[in-house]
Amino acid sequence: MMSDGFGGGRESRLFGKIGEIHWGLVTILVVVACAGIAMLYSVVGGSWEPYASAHTMRFAVGLAILLLVAMIDLRLWKTLAYPAYGIALALLLAVEVIGVTGKGATRWIDLGPFSLQPSEVMKIALILALARLLMGRSKAEVNHPFVLLPALAMIVVPVTLVAHQPDLGTALLLLAGGGTILFLAGISWWYLGAALAAAICAVPVAWRVLKDYQKDRVLTFLNPDRDPMGAGYHTLQSKIGLGSGGLVGKGYLNSSQARLDFLPEKQTDFIYTILGEEFGFLGTFTLLCLYAIILSYGVSIAFSSRSSFGRLVAMGVCMTFLFYVVINTAMVVGLIPVVGVPLPLVSYGGTAIMTIMFGMGLLMSVHVHRAIDIGR
Repeated sequence: MMSDGFGGGRESRLFGKIGEIHWGLVTILVVVACAGIAMLYSVVGGSWEPYASAHTMRFAVGLAILLLVAMIDLRLWKTLAYPAYGIALALLLAVEVIGVTGKGATRWIDLGPFSLQPSEVMKIALILALARLLMGRSKAEVNHPFVLLPALAMIVVPVTLVAHQPDLGTALLLLAGGGTILFLAGISWWYLGAALAAAICAVPVAWRVLKDYQKDRVLTFLNPDRDPMGAGYHTLQSKIGLGSGGLVGKGYLNSSQARLDFLPEKQTDFIYTILGEEFGFLGTFTLLCLYAIILSYGVSIAFSSRSSFGRLVAMGVCMTFLFYVVINTAMVVGLIPVVGVPLPLVSYGGTAIMTIMFGMGLLMSVHVHRAIDIGR
């Protein structure tokens, strides 16, 4: 049935949803992605190939995904939460059987034109599934074993599978993201304390199962000068690059770490170092301020939602984004051991940027449908 003489009600609702898009958030995401493109152009001495052009294309696709996800009713994402988790878990199990190995880790599934990293898919699926499980529940219900144990299993199983690949950085992100949603849903402090005590007690066991290169990273973190030309090389070169940037940096395209190829993985894990060397403290501080604006928008969106499902999803996306930033920047300045966590929208990487943009799409969907009160 037509709502007026010029178009249908469906078209009106679509344009209404487009008008509800948080364009301020979209603008900041575009600015950060442009900074990433500029840095990827710089790491190869001023060339679009191979990183900057691919990053530009991936962000454009990711932006389209963000807008599409934002238009989908939040109630549909609630319906898809458990199936999405099941698919992500099946993909993680498939990695154990048909996964592609690269750089000593088996993390990808070869799909022909591209490789899929299921652990990235699980980051979003875990947020949706936990939000679906815990939505609308009182603190007493959240802490009941019939609810708490399934929630813990949802977190522990994928964390274990991802750590086995091995990918400790992503495992930490899954653990932190899932733990955050449990905390926001009202898990007892006693349980959190017990979990922390168990983690401390498990350190000797965890040490035994670590790969040799992972042990080297931990030992080097504790003593950076232990192996300056081996396990400690990345961190030492990163510190040199950041320190040499000073207040305002050496100038765009003038990174010696990039031009002389001193720093490995400069296009992915250590892109923040190149930014610091070329633009100094002011450049890195500006990027962190942009991230802070994204997170402030996200938290505001979470609080504006009438639905507990929407609030948990929004906060889950925000905290996962925050952990990306914190772990990467802490790693490059030597505050934590080196782990493979990219800098959001700046580091080169296909599945990671799609995951981040899909998550931002969910955040935008919460904003667009913030007036909807979803029951259990």
